[in-house]
Amino acid sequence: EVNSVDRHAVWFRGWGMQYNMGEIANYDYLVFKQGAEDGADYYTLANSRERRAAFFATGTYSYKGKYTLNGTVRYEGSNRLGKSRTARWLPTWNLSGRWNVHDESFMKGLYPYVSHLALKASYSLTGESGPSWVNNSEVKISSDIPWKPTSGLRESILYISSLANEDLTFEKKHELNIGVETGFFDNRINFAADWYKRNNFDLIGLTNTAGVGGEVTKYGNIASMKSSGVELSLSTTNIKTKDFSWTTSFIYSHSKNEVTDLTTSQRVIDLVSGTGFAQEGYPNHSIFSIPFQGLNEEGLPTFIDQDGNVTVTGINFQTSDPDKLSFLEYSGTSEPTDVGSFGNIFSFKGFTLNVFMTYSFGNVIRLDPVFRSSYTDLSSMPKEFKNRWVVPGNENTTTIPVIASRWQNKKYSSLSYAYNAYNYSTERIAKGDFIRMKEISLSYAFPKKVTSALKMNSLSLKLQATNLFLIYADKKLNGQDPEFFNTGGVAVPVPKQFTLTLKVGL
Repeated sequence: EVNSVDRHAVWFRGWGMQYNMGEIANYDYLVFKQGAEDGADYYTLANSRERRAAFFATGTYSYKGKYTLNGTVRYEGSNRLGKSRTARWLPTWNLSGRWNVHDESFMKGLYPYVSHLALKASYSLTGESGPSWVNNSEVKISSDIPWKPTSGLRESILYISSLANEDLTFEKKHELNIGVETGFFDNRINFAADWYKRNNFDLIGLTNTAGVGGEVTKYGNIASMKSSGVELSLSTTNIKTKDFSWTTSFIYSHSKNEVTDLTTSQRVIDLVSGTGFAQEGYPNHSIFSIPFQGLNEEGLPTFIDQDGNVTVTGINFQTSDPDKLSFLEYSGTSEPTDVGSFGNIFSFKGFTLNVFMTYSFGNVIRLDPVFRSSYTDLSSMPKEFKNRWVVPGNENTTTIPVIASRWQNKKYSSLSYAYNAYNYSTERIAKGDFIRMKEISLSYAFPKKVTSALKMNSLSLKLQATNLFLIYADKKLNGQDPEFFNTGGVAVPVPKQFTLTLKVGL
C-alpha cells in the first residue's frame, strides 16, 4: 500500500472588491504602497507533500464456525516522521479471537433461554503519525520579507522555522479488548459488554527546550497516557403481539484516563482554560481553577495566589514554575466520562412512536468569561449581573463582583487581572451533566388496501421533532446548553427542529 498526498494552499486578499456593484474590483495603488511599507502579505502560497508506504499481511482461521482467530501484521513508514530508521518505520500488529459458545453441544439444552452467547478478545499495537501540522523530520527553511523603514529597501530572507527532529516517531498504543455477547429467550433480550484497556506512549506535543538552535519550544514525543473503560448495550422486546410491539434500547459507556508521563511545562492560563490541558497524574483535558475566596468590602473578587496569600490582582497567569502551580484546584475534565442513550419504540398497527433520549455525565464546563474591569455600551451581559455586588454588605449574600468604578480602576493599576482571575476561578465552574430529549417521532404507514386503491407500492407520513429540551442540566449554566461548548464557555446550541416527511413508493 502506497499513499501520496500533495497539498496546495493559496491565500489572497482581494482589495477593493465591490460586492454590491457587480463584484468588480476598484482598488487604489496606495493600498499596495502601504502594504509594501508595512511588510504585509498580499497573497501567499503553501505546498506540502506527504508520502506513505506500508506492507501488511492478514490471516483468518475458523474451525466449524465455533472458533475464529484473526491476525494482522503491518509495517508502515511516513516522510513526516524522523529520518532515523527506528523512527520513520513502525511495525504494528493485531491478534483477535472469537468463541461462539452457542454452537457448542452443551448449550443446546439451554435454548431458547440462552439463545446466543459469544466471547471475544483482542490485543494490538497500533500507531498514528500524529497531528498533520507536525512534520519536522528535517529542518524547515521558510522565506519571508522583513520590515524595512522604506519600501525601496525590501529584500527576501531565509530563516529556520523549525529545527529537525530525527527521532520523531509514531504515536503508539497497546490495547486489550474483552467482550461478551448474549441473547436470551429467543433473542428477545440482547446484551453486550466490552471492556478495554489502553496504554498510549510516544504521544506528540510541544515541549520546552533550552533554546539551543533558536527554538524555545519544539514538537516531540513527550507524553504517555493510560485509559480504560466499559461499554454496555441492552436491547429488549418487551411486548410483541400481532398488532402491538414495544422495544427498548439502552447504551452506556464509561471511560477514564490518566496522563502518566509528560515532559513539558504548563502555564497557569493553559491549565485554567475552558478546553482543559494535560497535567501528569490527572486526566487529559483537565480543567484547574484559581481558588475563589469571596468578595471584599469593595465588591472585588479575592483569591489564593501562587504564594498562598489572599490577593485581588496578584495572580500570575504566565508562570510555569511547577512549585507555583500547586495552588490551583482540580475542577474536573472537559471530556464526559459517562455517556449513552435510552430509547423506546412503540408500534400499533401502522403507527410507530419513537422516544429517544441521550445523557452525559462526568465533565465540567468553564462558564463564559464575561466579567471585565470595564464595559462599553456594546457589552452584552448575562442575567447573573442582576445579582452583582452593589452596596457594602452585599459581599455576604452574593459572589458576583461589582461593576468597577473609575476610582477603583485608578486605585488598582491591574484590576483587569482580578476580573480575569474571577473568570477562571472555582466560582465559574459548572457541571456538564445533562439528560436530553433528543427525538420524538410519530409515523404512520398506510395499509395495503389504501396504497392499492391509489396505485402505490407504499405510502407513509412521519412527524419528527429533534433537540426538544433538556430534562436535566446544572442550574448554574443559566439556560446555556452543556452539550455545545467551545473555548472559554458554551456556544449556541443546535436549534429545535421539526420535520414532516411524506414518502411515496410507486
